[in-house]
Amino acid sequence: MNVPKRATKSRKKKPPHPLWLSVPEAGWRFFGLSRNGAYAAAARGELPVIKIGKRMCCPVIALERMLAETAPKTTA
Repeated sequence: MNVPKRATKSRKKKPPHPLWLSVPEAGWRFFGLSRNGAYAAAARGELPVIKIGKRMCCPVIALERMLAETAPKTTA
């Protein structure tokens, strides 16, 4: 007798890079900041942050856009 298997967790592929990062991870990856330094930068408004309930997240797109705007422009 064939019994159908239980539904397992979906095996969706992860995107190539995450859409958002935690504040400490974003500060470390993009700026080399410590955990406390990242939270301090977020409090000063230097890191783009979205607050969802009590959790603070940094959107990767906003971080990349912020870095692109501040990058020195070279002319040949």
